[in-house]
Amino acid sequence: MTVAPGTLVLAGTPIGDIADAPPRLAEELAGADVVAAEDTRRLRRLTQALGVTPKGRVVSYFEGNESARTPELVEDLLGGARVLLVTDAGMPSVSDPGYRLVAAAVEKDIRVTAVPGPSAVLTALALSGLPVDRFCFEGFLPRKAGERLSRLRDVAEERRTLVYFEAPHRLDDTLAAMAEAFGAERRAAVCRELTKTYEEVRRGPLGELAAWAAEGVRGEITVVVAGAPERGPEELDAEELVRRVRVREEAGERRKEAIAAVAAEAGVPKREVFDAVVAAKNAGRVG
Repeated sequence: MTVAPGTLVLAGTPIGDIADAPPRLAEELAGADVVAAEDTRRLRRLTQALGVTPKGRVVSYFEGNESARTPELVEDLLGGARVLLVTDAGMPSVSDPGYRLVAAAVEKDIRVTAVPGPSAVLTALALSGLPVDRFCFEGFLPRKAGERLSRLRDVAEERRTLVYFEAPHRLDDTLAAMAEAFGAERRAAVCRELTKTYEEVRRGPLGELAAWAAEGVRGEITVVVAGAPERGPEELDAEELVRRVRVREEAGERRKEAIAAVAAEAGVPKREVFDAVVAAKNAGRVG
């Protein structure tokens, strides 16, 4: 008799306030055949707070054993088990264990679903006061200073709002690196201890935030940084306008079309480019 595969359930857990636990979390914890937890001690505290006793087997699933334990959990799933994956806070897979197991389950055509829950990324983004229509999550930055600065420079021109996780003891260095890569006046928000007793959202230019963090900051940290500002039309002097027209003419464009194209590129009236070309011609710089 062939056994139908089970289901992998990714469960969001509170990022601070236990009252934020989704109602379905307790049901899944109580009914799962296997509960894979990033930290079994924290899981015990969570189940006690929710008044739940897992009926299934509880196993650890963290960065150190993720590779080895994934095949075991896939075998459980193939055997028909309902496997619940929980991490210390927030959604599994988002800068937490889970991706390997999800990928392995998908490869075996095993159903994967989720119990939506609190997210530090979305909570910080919403509280930041920065644009939320387009954003990207960058996770944790490299620990080494050179690699960190290089990664930041790679996204210095990114127009979307950026969201990062960071450890409190590295926050000052990270904000200083951000100020160097993005500019000290780029707006940002440091969100600390979200949903907890000492929740704090500090907003301001990166330079000011770096100076504030130098005094020492504690707690779980999420940093939200405004995207690169939209650049206005290029400010080109008359000589550069003429040079660009000449380049286009040499490539075979008629002068009228070349003037129109350069004006569009520079965001200036065609008359301004035309006058620059005429002046250059009268001065003997253009044929």
